Amino acid sequence: MQFKHIVGQDAVKQRLINTVNENRVSHAQLFLGPEGAGGLALAVAYAQYLSCEDKQVDDSCGVCSSCRKYEKLMHPDLHFSYPFFAKHKEDTAITFIEQWREAFLANPYLNMDIWRGYLDAENKQANINIAECHQIIKKLSFKPFESTYKVLILWLPEYLDKEGNTLLKIIEEPQPNTLFLLVAQNQDQILNTILSRTQLVKIPSLGYDEIKNYLLTQHNQTENSAAQIAYLSNGNLTEALIMLQQETKSYHALFVQWLRLCFANKGIEIVSFVDQLAKMGRENQKNFLCYGISFIRECCLLMADAGNLVHLPAAELETAQKMAAVMNISMAQRISAALEKAHYHVERNANPKILFLDVSLQIISYLKVKPIPQGNQYISN
Repeated sequence: MQFKHIVGQDAVKQRLINTVNENRVSHAQLFLGPEGAGGLALAVAYAQYLSCEDKQVDDSCGVCSSCRKYEKLMHPDLHFSYPFFAKHKEDTAITFIEQWREAFLANPYLNMDIWRGYLDAENKQANINIAECHQIIKKLSFKPFESTYKVLILWLPEYLDKEGNTLLKIIEEPQPNTLFLLVAQNQDQILNTILSRTQLVKIPSLGYDEIKNYLLTQHNQTENSAAQIAYLSNGNLTEALIMLQQETKSYHALFVQWLRLCFANKGIEIVSFVDQLAKMGRENQKNFLCYGISFIRECCLLMADAGNLVHLPAAELETAQKMAAVMNISMAQRISAALEKAHYHVERNANPKILFLDVSLQIISYLKVKPIPQGNQYISN
């Protein structure tokens, strides 16, 4: 994995390169960023750059012996730790290393759901167990075999329970030239004892234009398709890549039709429309709701006179401006909350006809019934 293969994150890449060139490599670093931002890919590219035998100004060479081994994730000084579904108490990350290599090489932006698909999860709970913690200590107790650095990349330390405290000594006092890279998404779920011993590397979400350009150049998407997926993914490249594998639909006309039926309170037509939504399939229903949530958010920005922050194609922008004229912030917030709750229930296999009919009735009430202003002056005696 080279830096040039990672979408966006130019500032983070330069910061990492500078730490190597200026000999300021911290032995324990936390790559913290949301899903789909590229934290795991950046950690691997950083480790490859550190071990490269012919470092370039802005990237590893990609052709030396070290780089070739890194490209296959088979370098003797590169180690991984990650959540897994243990069948036996002695299982460690090494037990699943072949599946891990296959998953990462297929998609460096993998998430926990994708990783689960490579494993026999059954009804087990993913975690990083005590056996794996002991294995990490063992791995890092030896000197580097080939490279200057021995690197351990720990993906999702959020899955470390209190057993993670066994790693504190190796993190705080590692062997010389040992690098500990944690790649996390939620800082609040990491053990504070581990968090306090790492240097933070913040990784922001990807921008709309970065994802759109990537889809145009690397996946040959049309302008409209790339724009819609970039818009729906909301900075999450993992989600954008998942959408590429699904049937592409234009949700704008469908969502606006739904709002108009609710605004006009056309009960019979709404029931027919709900039947149409129920036949879309769970993934398309989720994407449809995601689009609706994003569209309502853009309407809120327009109502708040923040049109410069809106990312909508011209036709959709015109519709949003019309919708913003007949709604207020309170209505929009309530509709958005109803859509988010519906998305939650779709993920959990709720009956789609009942769910979308219920949401439709909620939207009707939000659009037609004016909320009572707050304040005791409105309470009659």
